[in-house]
Amino acid sequence: MILVRRVSLDVPKKLTGIANRSFKSLKIQGDSVDSPIPSTLTHGIHVFHCPDAVGIVARLSDCIASRGGNILGADVFVPEKKHVFYSRSEFIFDPAKWSRSQMDEDFLKLSKTFNAMKSVVRVSDQDPKYKIAVLVSKQEHCLVDLLHQWQDGRLPVDITSVISNHDRAPNTHVFRFLQRHGIPYHYISSTGDYKSEVEILKLVQDTDFLVLARYMQILSGDFLKKYGKDIINIHHGLLPSFKGGNPSRQAFDAGVKLIGATSHFVTEELDAGPIIEQMVERVSHRDNLQSFVQKSENLEKQCLSKAIKSYCELRVLPYQENKTVVF
Repeated sequence: MILVRRVSLDVPKKLTGIANRSFKSLKIQGDSVDSPIPSTLTHGIHVFHCPDAVGIVARLSDCIASRGGNILGADVFVPEKKHVFYSRSEFIFDPAKWSRSQMDEDFLKLSKTFNAMKSVVRVSDQDPKYKIAVLVSKQEHCLVDLLHQWQDGRLPVDITSVISNHDRAPNTHVFRFLQRHGIPYHYISSTGDYKSEVEILKLVQDTDFLVLARYMQILSGDFLKKYGKDIINIHHGLLPSFKGGNPSRQAFDAGVKLIGATSHFVTEELDAGPIIEQMVERVSHRDNLQSFVQKSENLEKQCLSKAIKSYCELRVLPYQENKTVVF
Protein backbone atom coordinates (compact mmCIF):
# COMPACT_ATOMS: atom_id res chain seq x y z
CA MET A 1 0.00 0.00 0.00
CA ILE A 2 1.25 3.46 -0.92
CA LEU A 3 0.55 6.25 1.53
CA VAL A 4 0.67 9.90 0.57
CA ARG A 5 0.15 12.19 3.54
CA ARG A 6 -1.23 15.27 1.80
CA VAL A 7 -2.59 15.64 -1.67
CA SER A 8 -3.81 18.95 -3.01
CA LEU A 9 -6.01 18.79 -6.07
CA ASP A 10 -4.60 22.13 -7.16
CA VAL A 11 -1.46 20.23 -8.18
CA PRO A 12 -2.69 16.98 -9.77
CA LYS A 13 0.71 16.43 -11.39
CA LYS A 14 1.85 14.98 -8.07
CA LEU A 15 -0.43 12.04 -8.79
CA THR A 16 1.00 11.31 -12.23
CA GLY A 17 3.58 8.83 -11.00
CA ILE A 18 0.94 6.93 -9.06
CA ALA A 19 -1.68 6.99 -11.79
CA ASN A 20 0.63 5.65 -14.49
CA ARG A 21 1.98 2.57 -12.82
CA SER A 22 0.44 -0.71 -11.72
CA PHE A 23 -0.76 -1.05 -8.16
CA LYS A 24 -3.00 -3.33 -6.14
CA SER A 25 -4.23 -0.78 -3.64
CA LEU A 26 -3.73 2.86 -2.92
CA LYS A 27 -4.78 5.04 -0.04
CA ILE A 28 -4.42 8.78 -0.16
CA GLN A 29 -5.05 10.71 3.02
CA GLY A 30 -5.38 14.42 3.43
CA ASP A 31 -7.01 16.21 6.31
CA SER A 32 -9.11 13.97 8.52
CA VAL A 33 -12.67 13.60 7.31
CA ASP A 34 -13.70 14.25 10.91
CA SER A 35 -11.99 17.66 10.89
CA PRO A 36 -14.35 20.66 10.84
CA ILE A 37 -15.17 21.77 7.30
CA PRO A 38 -15.32 25.54 6.69
CA SER A 39 -18.92 26.74 6.48
CA THR A 40 -18.56 27.75 2.84
CA LEU A 41 -17.46 24.24 1.82
CA THR A 42 -19.44 21.04 1.47
CA HIS A 43 -18.42 17.40 1.76
CA GLY A 44 -18.90 14.94 -1.11
CA ILE A 45 -18.23 11.24 -1.76
CA HIS A 46 -17.69 9.55 -5.10
CA VAL A 47 -17.29 5.84 -5.86
CA PHE A 48 -16.11 4.45 -9.18
CA HIS A 49 -16.04 0.92 -10.60
CA CYS A 50 -14.76 0.41 -14.12
CA PRO A 51 -12.34 -1.63 -16.24
CA ASP A 52 -8.76 -0.86 -15.24
CA ALA A 53 -6.87 1.63 -17.39
CA VAL A 54 -3.92 3.99 -17.16
CA GLY A 55 -4.72 7.47 -15.87
CA ILE A 56 -8.00 6.91 -14.01
CA VAL A 57 -6.72 8.37 -10.73
CA ALA A 58 -5.33 11.42 -12.50
CA ARG A 59 -8.59 12.04 -14.35
CA LEU A 60 -10.67 11.63 -11.19
CA SER A 61 -8.51 14.04 -9.23
CA ASP A 62 -8.39 16.52 -12.10
CA CYS A 63 -12.20 16.42 -12.35
CA ILE A 64 -12.50 17.54 -8.74
CA ALA A 65 -9.59 20.01 -8.91
CA SER A 66 -10.90 21.69 -12.05
CA ARG A 67 -13.97 22.78 -10.06
CA GLY A 68 -11.93 24.03 -7.10
CA GLY A 69 -12.43 20.93 -4.98
CA ASN A 70 -9.90 19.24 -2.73
CA ILE A 71 -9.52 15.55 -1.85
CA LEU A 72 -9.65 14.65 1.84
CA GLY A 73 -9.03 10.93 1.31
CA ALA A 74 -9.07 8.37 -1.48
CA ASP A 75 -9.02 4.58 -1.58
CA VAL A 76 -8.19 2.61 -4.72
CA PHE A 77 -8.29 -1.14 -5.22
CA VAL A 78 -7.13 -2.98 -8.36
CA PRO A 79 -7.34 -6.75 -7.81
CA GLU A 80 -4.53 -8.78 -9.31
CA LYS A 81 -5.20 -10.19 -12.79
CA LYS A 82 -8.83 -9.01 -12.79
CA HIS A 83 -8.46 -5.89 -14.97
CA VAL A 84 -10.95 -3.95 -12.88
CA PHE A 85 -10.66 -0.70 -10.92
CA TYR A 86 -12.42 0.42 -7.72
CA SER A 87 -12.14 3.77 -5.99
CA ARG A 88 -13.80 5.85 -3.30
CA SER A 89 -12.97 9.52 -2.87
CA GLU A 90 -13.99 12.01 -0.21
CA PHE A 91 -13.63 15.66 -1.12
CA ILE A 92 -14.70 19.17 -0.18
CA PHE A 93 -15.93 21.83 -2.57
CA ASP A 94 -17.67 25.19 -2.76
CA PRO A 95 -21.32 24.70 -3.88
CA ALA A 96 -21.31 28.21 -5.31
CA LYS A 97 -18.55 27.18 -7.73
CA TRP A 98 -19.66 23.59 -8.39
CA SER A 99 -23.40 22.99 -8.55
CA ARG A 100 -24.89 19.59 -7.83
CA SER A 101 -26.17 19.24 -11.40
CA GLN A 102 -22.78 20.17 -12.84
CA MET A 103 -21.12 17.63 -10.55
CA ASP A 104 -23.38 14.87 -11.86
CA GLU A 105 -22.58 15.92 -15.43
CA ASP A 106 -18.81 15.95 -14.80
CA PHE A 107 -18.76 12.49 -13.24
CA LEU A 108 -21.07 11.18 -15.97
CA LYS A 109 -18.50 12.21 -18.57
CA LEU A 110 -15.82 10.30 -16.67
CA SER A 111 -18.14 7.31 -16.42
CA LYS A 112 -18.59 7.27 -20.19
CA THR A 113 -14.88 7.77 -20.82
CA PHE A 114 -13.92 4.70 -18.79
CA ASN A 115 -17.04 2.57 -19.47
CA ALA A 116 -17.84 2.50 -15.75
CA MET A 117 -20.07 -0.18 -14.29
CA LYS A 118 -20.81 2.07 -11.30
CA SER A 119 -20.29 5.76 -10.67
CA VAL A 120 -22.15 7.31 -7.74
CA VAL A 121 -21.73 10.64 -6.01
CA ARG A 122 -23.37 11.80 -2.79
CA VAL A 123 -23.39 15.16 -1.09
CA SER A 124 -24.85 14.67 2.38
CA ASP A 125 -25.80 18.35 2.82
CA GLN A 126 -27.74 18.40 -0.44
CA ASP A 127 -28.96 14.87 -1.11
CA PRO A 128 -31.92 13.34 0.77
CA LYS A 129 -31.18 10.58 3.26
CA TYR A 130 -31.73 7.01 2.14
CA LYS A 131 -35.26 5.84 2.85
CA ILE A 132 -35.45 2.39 4.42
CA ALA A 133 -38.05 0.02 5.80
CA VAL A 134 -37.08 -2.33 8.62
CA LEU A 135 -38.49 -5.88 8.68
CA VAL A 136 -38.50 -7.66 12.01
CA SER A 137 -39.99 -10.72 13.70
CA LYS A 138 -40.31 -11.34 17.44
CA GLN A 139 -36.74 -10.51 18.53
CA GLU A 140 -36.36 -6.75 18.96
CA HIS A 141 -32.75 -6.11 19.97
CA CYS A 142 -31.56 -5.07 16.49
CA LEU A 143 -34.69 -3.02 15.77
CA VAL A 144 -34.50 -1.15 19.09
CA ASP A 145 -30.83 -0.38 18.54
CA LEU A 146 -31.52 1.01 15.05
CA LEU A 147 -34.41 3.13 16.32
CA HIS A 148 -32.32 4.63 19.11
CA GLN A 149 -29.43 5.38 16.75
CA TRP A 150 -31.88 6.95 14.30
CA GLN A 151 -33.37 9.05 17.11
CA ASP A 152 -29.91 10.27 18.14
CA GLY A 153 -28.99 11.16 14.55
CA ARG A 154 -26.26 8.51 14.37
CA LEU A 155 -27.94 6.49 11.63
CA PRO A 156 -27.93 8.36 8.28
CA VAL A 157 -31.34 7.13 7.07
CA ASP A 158 -35.02 7.94 7.22
CA ILE A 159 -37.05 4.99 8.52
CA THR A 160 -40.31 5.03 6.57
CA SER A 161 -41.92 2.04 8.29
CA VAL A 162 -41.42 -1.05 10.41
CA ILE A 163 -42.97 -4.25 9.06
CA SER A 164 -43.34 -7.39 11.14
CA ASN A 165 -44.78 -10.89 10.93
CA HIS A 166 -45.21 -10.75 14.72
CA ASP A 167 -48.09 -8.73 16.14
CA ARG A 168 -47.30 -6.21 18.88
CA ALA A 169 -49.72 -4.75 21.35
CA PRO A 170 -50.17 -0.93 21.44
CA ASN A 171 -48.77 -0.72 24.97
CA THR A 172 -45.38 -2.26 24.08
CA HIS A 173 -42.18 -0.24 24.17
CA VAL A 174 -41.51 -0.53 20.42
CA PHE A 175 -45.08 0.30 19.42
CA ARG A 176 -45.12 3.41 21.65
CA PHE A 177 -41.75 4.55 20.30
CA LEU A 178 -42.89 4.25 16.69
CA GLN A 179 -46.17 6.00 17.41
CA ARG A 180 -44.39 8.84 19.21
CA HIS A 181 -42.07 9.41 16.23
CA GLY A 182 -44.68 8.96 13.54
CA ILE A 183 -43.19 5.78 12.06
CA PRO A 184 -45.91 3.45 10.71
CA TYR A 185 -45.99 -0.10 12.05
CA HIS A 186 -47.44 -2.83 9.85
CA TYR A 187 -48.25 -6.34 11.03
CA ILE A 188 -48.39 -8.75 8.10
CA SER A 189 -48.82 -12.36 9.08
CA SER A 190 -46.77 -14.99 7.28
CA THR A 191 -49.16 -17.03 5.18
CA GLY A 192 -46.60 -19.27 3.53
CA ASP A 193 -48.04 -18.73 0.05
CA TYR A 194 -46.27 -15.41 -0.58
CA LYS A 195 -49.46 -13.35 -0.33
CA SER A 196 -47.79 -11.43 2.48
CA GLU A 197 -44.97 -10.50 0.09
CA VAL A 198 -47.45 -8.68 -2.17
CA GLU A 199 -48.50 -6.55 0.80
CA ILE A 200 -44.90 -5.86 1.78
CA LEU A 201 -44.00 -4.83 -1.77
CA LYS A 202 -46.76 -2.23 -1.74
CA LEU A 203 -45.35 -0.74 1.47
CA VAL A 204 -41.69 -0.58 0.40
CA GLN A 205 -41.89 0.74 -3.17
CA ASP A 206 -40.65 4.17 -2.13
CA THR A 207 -37.63 2.89 -0.19
CA ASP A 208 -33.98 2.89 -1.29
CA PHE A 209 -33.13 -0.40 0.43
CA LEU A 210 -34.50 -2.76 3.07
CA VAL A 211 -33.07 -3.93 6.38
CA LEU A 212 -33.91 -7.32 7.87
CA ALA A 213 -33.41 -6.83 11.61
CA ARG A 214 -33.81 -10.48 12.63
CA TYR A 215 -36.71 -11.05 10.24
CA MET A 216 -37.30 -14.79 10.47
CA GLN A 217 -39.09 -15.23 7.18
CA ILE A 218 -37.51 -16.24 3.87
CA LEU A 219 -38.11 -13.78 1.04
CA SER A 220 -38.76 -15.47 -2.27
CA GLY A 221 -36.76 -14.99 -5.44
CA ASP A 222 -39.86 -13.43 -6.98
CA PHE A 223 -39.96 -10.81 -4.21
CA LEU A 224 -36.26 -10.01 -4.67
CA LYS A 225 -36.71 -9.51 -8.42
CA LYS A 226 -39.81 -7.35 -8.06
CA TYR A 227 -38.27 -5.18 -5.34
CA GLY A 228 -35.08 -4.88 -7.40
CA LYS A 229 -33.02 -3.04 -4.76
CA ASP A 230 -30.54 -4.05 -2.09
CA ILE A 231 -31.65 -5.83 1.08
CA ILE A 232 -29.30 -6.02 4.07
CA ASN A 233 -29.63 -8.88 6.54
CA ILE A 234 -28.04 -9.68 9.89
CA HIS A 235 -27.15 -13.26 10.72
CA HIS A 236 -25.97 -14.77 13.97
CA GLY A 237 -22.51 -16.32 13.90
CA LEU A 238 -20.01 -16.60 11.11
CA LEU A 239 -21.86 -18.04 8.14
CA PRO A 240 -22.80 -20.82 7.61
CA SER A 241 -22.52 -22.03 11.23
CA PHE A 242 -25.52 -23.07 13.31
CA LYS A 243 -28.39 -22.58 10.90
CA GLY A 244 -31.97 -23.16 11.93
CA GLY A 245 -33.81 -22.56 15.18
CA ASN A 246 -32.26 -21.31 18.42
CA PRO A 247 -28.71 -20.86 17.06
CA SER A 248 -27.37 -19.39 20.31
CA ARG A 249 -28.41 -22.54 22.17
CA GLN A 250 -26.81 -24.68 19.46
CA ALA A 251 -23.53 -22.78 19.73
CA PHE A 252 -23.62 -22.78 23.53
CA ASP A 253 -24.23 -26.54 23.67
CA ALA A 254 -21.40 -27.07 21.18
CA GLY A 255 -19.01 -25.26 23.53
CA VAL A 256 -17.76 -22.73 20.96
CA LYS A 257 -15.03 -20.32 22.06
CA LEU A 258 -15.67 -17.67 19.42
CA ILE A 259 -19.05 -16.19 18.53
CA GLY A 260 -19.83 -13.77 15.74
CA ALA A 261 -22.32 -11.91 13.59
CA THR A 262 -22.46 -11.43 9.83
CA SER A 263 -24.24 -8.74 7.87
CA HIS A 264 -24.77 -9.55 4.20
CA PHE A 265 -26.87 -8.80 1.15
CA VAL A 266 -29.91 -10.99 0.60
CA THR A 267 -29.90 -13.29 -2.42
CA GLU A 268 -32.07 -16.21 -3.50
CA GLU A 269 -29.64 -18.63 -1.84
CA LEU A 270 -30.37 -18.58 1.88
CA ASP A 271 -27.73 -16.74 3.97
CA ALA A 272 -25.23 -16.88 1.12
CA GLY A 273 -25.24 -13.30 -0.16
CA PRO A 274 -22.14 -11.07 -0.39
CA ILE A 275 -20.78 -10.24 3.07
CA ILE A 276 -20.62 -6.60 4.16
CA GLU A 277 -19.42 -6.83 7.75
CA GLN A 278 -18.43 -9.48 10.31
CA MET A 279 -17.65 -9.20 14.02
CA VAL A 280 -16.41 -11.71 16.58
CA GLU A 281 -16.00 -12.00 20.35
CA ARG A 282 -14.53 -14.65 22.60
CA VAL A 283 -16.65 -16.63 25.04
CA SER A 284 -15.59 -19.18 27.62
CA HIS A 285 -16.73 -21.85 30.01
CA ARG A 286 -17.56 -19.05 32.48
CA ASP A 287 -20.44 -17.85 30.29
CA ASN A 288 -23.89 -19.14 31.04
CA LEU A 289 -26.61 -19.21 28.39
CA GLN A 290 -27.87 -15.76 29.38
CA SER A 291 -24.48 -14.02 29.08
CA PHE A 292 -23.77 -16.01 25.92
CA VAL A 293 -26.99 -14.77 24.25
CA GLN A 294 -26.40 -11.20 25.42
CA LYS A 295 -22.93 -11.12 23.87
CA SER A 296 -24.30 -12.59 20.66
CA GLU A 297 -27.10 -10.03 20.44
CA ASN A 298 -24.69 -7.15 21.09
CA LEU A 299 -22.56 -8.33 18.18
CA GLU A 300 -25.61 -8.51 15.92
CA LYS A 301 -26.61 -4.93 16.78
CA GLN A 302 -23.12 -3.53 16.18
CA CYS A 303 -22.59 -5.52 13.00
CA LEU A 304 -25.91 -4.49 11.44
CA SER A 305 -25.59 -0.79 12.23
CA LYS A 306 -22.04 -0.69 10.92
CA ALA A 307 -23.10 -2.39 7.69
CA ILE A 308 -25.90 0.15 7.18
CA LYS A 309 -23.57 3.08 7.81
CA SER A 310 -20.96 1.65 5.44
CA TYR A 311 -23.61 1.23 2.76
CA CYS A 312 -24.92 4.79 3.20
CA GLU A 313 -21.38 6.18 3.08
CA LEU A 314 -20.79 4.44 -0.27
CA ARG A 315 -18.13 2.15 1.18
CA VAL A 316 -19.56 -1.08 -0.25
CA LEU A 317 -19.05 -2.16 -3.86
CA PRO A 318 -19.78 -5.54 -5.53
CA TYR A 319 -16.71 -7.67 -6.30
CA GLN A 320 -16.85 -10.80 -8.44
CA GLU A 321 -20.00 -12.90 -8.09
CA ASN A 322 -20.32 -13.18 -4.33
CA LYS A 323 -17.87 -10.77 -2.72
CA THR A 324 -17.69 -7.10 -1.81
CA VAL A 325 -15.07 -4.40 -1.70
CA VAL A 326 -15.58 -2.45 1.54
CA PHE A 327 -13.46 0.70 1.79
